[in-house]
Amino acid sequence: MTTKTATISQVQHSKSDVKRLVKAMTVIAWVVLAIGVVLSLVNLSHFSDRNVGLMVGIGFLIGSVHIYVIGTAIGLVHARLNQETPSNHSDN
Repeated sequence: MTTKTATISQVQHSKSDVKRLVKAMTVIAWVVLAIGVVLSLVNLSHFSDRNVGLMVGIGFLIGSVHIYVIGTAIGLVHARLNQETPSNHSDN
């Protein structure tokens, strides 16, 4: 009885897939940022930690930054991986 195994190096993602992911995450981050700004501005009159709308708006603002940073990091790591991969194959 044999089993097939796949290593990470065998799975190749095209550049367009990663670029689409980075662009999608950037768009999502901007949408979440806009929602956060709207929620924060609408609920700014009662500035308190008991103001759920304001707290959710601030959470959306913080979350948008995290989404953008993660998307950018994925793009940079993939670019670095593609930059180093051809040099490793040219040594063989």
